Amino acid sequence: SATDKSTNKQNKITITNDKGRLSKEQIERMLSDAEKYKGEDQKNRKRIEAKNVLENYAYSIRNTIRDEKLISQISEHDKKLIESSIDTTIQWLDSNQTAEAEEYEHKQKELEKICTPIITKMYQNAGGAPGASTRTGSFPDKFPQSTNTSGHSGPTVDEID
Repeated sequence: SATDKSTNKQNKITITNDKGRLSKEQIERMLSDAEKYKGEDQKNRKRIEAKNVLENYAYSIRNTIRDEKLISQISEHDKKLIESSIDTTIQWLDSNQTAEAEEYEHKQKELEKICTPIITKMYQNAGGAPGASTRTGSFPDKFPQSTNTSGHSGPTVDEID
């Protein structure tokens, strides 16, 4: 049976030997070739996924440090360090389109080692900014705080049956 992955629609397929169609031997050869290259296809998929993850990470970090709301929370030195690291990574990606998955993963770890501490510090600095959210659990001003019946400030929780 065959499944259309976009709609999950399934149909049963029967291959017959009609005039002008593939012979049984040709079909068998195609099936054996597909099985033979299955491992290579999976390896390529993993490689491409690793490349895409690295590329997405680099551009995401670039967008984060250019965000108008956060730009004042990062030092010029840190911004230049991240920009330089991202540029180097993107140039490496452009010139290493056929690198192995492990190479892409290694490059991502290198980039994360540089960016993560700076981005974390940037979000912590933004914690005092109005409406800013941090990874440490502060909430933006748009979440109302109230005093519940026990006298503690914070959101109230009502049980509903």
